[in-house]
Amino acid sequence: MTIGTIVGFTALQSAIFRPIMGLLNVGVQWVTAMTLFSRIFEYLDLVPEITPPEHPVAIDPAAVRGELRFEGVGFSYDGDARVLSDIDQLVPAGTATAIVGATGSGKSTLGSLVPRLHDTTTGRVTIDGIDVRDLSPADLSRIVGVVSLGSYLVHASIRENLLMADPDADEQTLWAALKAAQIDELISGLPLGLETKVGARGHRFSGGEQQRLAIYRTILRNLRVLVLDEATSALDNTTEAQVQTALDRLAEGHTTMLRASQASAVIRSSAVVLSSAEESLDA
Repeated sequence: MTIGTIVGFTALQSAIFRPIMGLLNVGVQWVTAMTLFSRIFEYLDLVPEITPPEHPVAIDPAAVRGELRFEGVGFSYDGDARVLSDIDQLVPAGTATAIVGATGSGKSTLGSLVPRLHDTTTGRVTIDGIDVRDLSPADLSRIVGVVSLGSYLVHASIRENLLMADPDADEQTLWAALKAAQIDELISGLPLGLETKVGARGHRFSGGEQQRLAIYRTILRNLRVLVLDEATSALDNTTEAQVQTALDRLAEGHTTMLRASQASAVIRSSAVVLSSAEESLDA
């Protein structure tokens, strides 16, 4: 075999090999895509557990007083073991109530029933005497606000993230709410200020800073009922004291439920004790 034949064979082999590999890759991509689409169609075929009412009760969120009542509330995730059972509690409008209990006693579950993240298994939850299941999701979201353990920021500027709470907020309103959330100095110190990109899920900010931004959005919405699920858990002691002051101002005149693991929250609020938490409450 001459050198020219070897060179010609090698060139021909490369020319044939690449299209063949490309064709094989198409097969791999097809199988992968079908697997992905099957998962997507599974999600699309799921029946939502929380469905909006066919005939929602008409309500003006601005006129809501915020009286919250749990009437014989029971809840189970699997339909068998009860997480909550026979909860009867009135939270008067404009007051704060701490939910106290051991880990796994159902504190977060009880709070999730108010914004209808879950529906009660038995009993009902009412706001001003109206079952939350009879309110449209849009109206309920304009009445109840949640600040949870985790905060969620989209990959956009700080301004865009904040305006999700109130698209019509002007510059003065934005900075007033940022000051209330004790984060105005941080934002003003950034080179781009409110135009700073937060990164995917807010990775450019610490957990405490993300949580303060979440608290800010709740402040900006000015909702009648607030559910605070360990809203200051990711903050250091100094910042926690500052944000707690902001939350105290936020809660004035609003009906507030907070998941409490700290004595300070219980001292400022009436307490609902779940499970075997009497010892922690006495402490």
